[in-house]
Formats: sequence, C-alpha cells, structure tokens
Amino acid sequence: MTEALDELFLFGEEKMEKTINQLHKEFGSVRSGRANPLILDKVVVDYYGAPTPLRQMSQVTVQDGTTLVITPYDKSIIKEIEKGIIKAEIGITPNSDGICIRLPFPPLTEERRRDIVKDVKKMGEDAKVAIRNIRRDMTDDLKKIEKSENLPEDAVKDNQDKIQKLTDKYTGIIDKSVSDKEKEVMTV
Repeated sequence: MTEALDELFLFGEEKMEKTINQLHKEFGSVRSGRANPLILDKVVVDYYGAPTPLRQMSQVTVQDGTTLVITPYDKSIIKEIEKGIIKAEIGITPNSDGICIRLPFPPLTEERRRDIVKDVKKMGEDAKVAIRNIRRDMTDDLKKIEKSENLPEDAVKDNQDKIQKLTDKYTGIIDKSVSDKEKEVMTV
C-alpha cells in the first residue's frame, strides 16, 4: 500500500474516532435521572467579569446518586454560580445553604424518559451521518489517489471495501452507544 493510502486510512479513522468521542461527550450532558457532573460542563459563571466554567471554580461531588453538591473554592461567588446554573437551563433548580449548592435530580417521568431517548437517538443518527460523510470524503480521496498513482482496479476495490468495513465498525459503535444510553435513561 502506498504512503498516500496509509495516510488516507489513518486520517479517516482519526476523524471517525473524534466523532465517537464527541457523541460520548454529548451523551454525558444528557439527564438520565442520576446525578452526573458532566451536565455542568455547559455552565459558565461570571467570575469577576470573566466567563469561567463552573467546574474550574468548584468541587463537584455526587451525593446519594441523585444529588450533585457544588462546593466553590471561593464562597463569595455562590450567588453567581446559582445565576450561571439557572442561565444554563439544565432543568434543575439550585439550592444553596451559603457554603455549598445542591442540585437534586428529580426522578424522570416516563414521558420525559421517552423524549430523552428520542434526543439520544437523534444524536446517534447525527453521528452516523458524520461517519458517512467521512466515508464519502475518503472515497473521493481514494479516487484522486487512484488517478495520481495509477492504482489497479482490484486495489481500488479492496480499499473501497476497507473504507466500508471501517464505516461499519464505527456505525456499530454508535449503535451500541445509543442502545446503552437508552437503557440507562429508561432504567428507573
């Protein structure tokens, strides 16, 4: 195999891996009825005029599986943290005692669980579309390599099969991830 083909497959697989990582990151911010600190990743707090991610300015712990406890390093910013949580619209109302903030995760209704599963499936489908776009780009690049290096027809066919196998591998990972997340959300 030529160097250009090696690069094609290396680059394509790297992009597919990034797509999977992004999907898992998105799944981390999905409420499943359990307290998950990743839901706070999109919370930004105005810290002395600078927008700062909440998790950089506080310790976040899970208490009894259904409550997040946020303990800021600087107690004077508790009100700002509460404002940031409300502004992020994560669907949980913060409770402060002046020392720490508690985020109780209420149990999800059956209807809300189904809505969340729909969102999870959409995220999975979007990731599959991204994988198929990467496959298309790889196939286009393969055609360019075929012309520039005069590859034999059987070598092109073999490489197209390898591209499809790579695509199948990553869409399978997406399907399993979606299924796992669906089970997590639907488990009461």
